[in-house]
Amino acid sequence: MILLRSALFNLLFFLVTPVFSLLVLFSRPFGFSVSWFWARAWSSLTRGLLRLCCGIRIRIEGREHLPDEPCVVIGKHQSALETIMMPLLVPPYTWVLKRELLHIPFFGWALMALGTIAIRRSSPRDALKQVLVQGRRFLEQGRWIVIFPEGTRTPVGKTGRYQPGGIVLAQKAGVGLLPLAHNAGRCWPRKGFMKYPGTVTLRFLPFIPPDQVASTPRDELLSRIRDQIEQETRRLGG
Repeated sequence: MILLRSALFNLLFFLVTPVFSLLVLFSRPFGFSVSWFWARAWSSLTRGLLRLCCGIRIRIEGREHLPDEPCVVIGKHQSALETIMMPLLVPPYTWVLKRELLHIPFFGWALMALGTIAIRRSSPRDALKQVLVQGRRFLEQGRWIVIFPEGTRTPVGKTGRYQPGGIVLAQKAGVGLLPLAHNAGRCWPRKGFMKYPGTVTLRFLPFIPPDQVASTPRDELLSRIRDQIEQETRRLGG
């Protein structure tokens, strides 16, 4: 039964994603807010399909920690689910992602239309410079920045190497940091066809204001955020 339900979801997901990608793309000349509406609609529809087809419920916690001003969101990366749900979690934002995603037909075109920071992971120094330059520009425009410091999806119960790019950007741009923990990998495993019923909890942790970000050494701040995210992820079963 799980196999059939997963197959149905995957079929519907891969049918609707190109449609909404084109809606994002063709609505871009009418303003970013119009394109963003369609991006959120895609996320909302996917949330409904997950519940209907796979018995996966999405619970969002910690919204009270979201600041009023743009910041850098640093999230755990276990699944495709947390990236798909992100437009429903935070105000309009820019992703830091690997450049290869832009090559995906339809979906990659929509990402380009919305504006992303697409880095080459093979050149870490150039990637960091790109994050700092483009990230500050997007933050000044009022866009949030979402970054997954592990760089790639990690299995449930595992911790990848946290890269400091998000920390450095927040310190250079004078903004705060918002950690995000979740257990998405339990229901939608990385690189997995199967989708398992259950509740996915996406939990924002306490916001770290700009003054604390600026006054805390980079390595200490990175270690602190990593420990917070990983501990909370384990509490959620992720």
